[in-house]
Amino acid sequence: MNTELLGLIAGGITSIAMMPQLIKVIKEKNAKDISVMMLLVLITGLSLWVWYGVLQDELPIILSNGFSVLVNLTLLICCIIFKKKN
Repeated sequence: MNTELLGLIAGGITSIAMMPQLIKVIKEKNAKDISVMMLLVLITGLSLWVWYGVLQDELPIILSNGFSVLVNLTLLICCIIFKKKN
């Protein structure tokens, strides 16, 4: 199997891991049980992976972690908005 394809498949699967949580938070408009600190640490780590991917010119790393950053930033924003409302 092509290693880049394997990286894209693996990255795609792990990138969508937080989607069910994000969908639940958006539907219920409730983020009281989500740790903001965990999201901040995760977003920092994912951003460093994107930077590493850019330095290494590794498209699977850039795409999968870039998407994960966007999903987790969206979840963080939802946490901030919905925690203020509750």
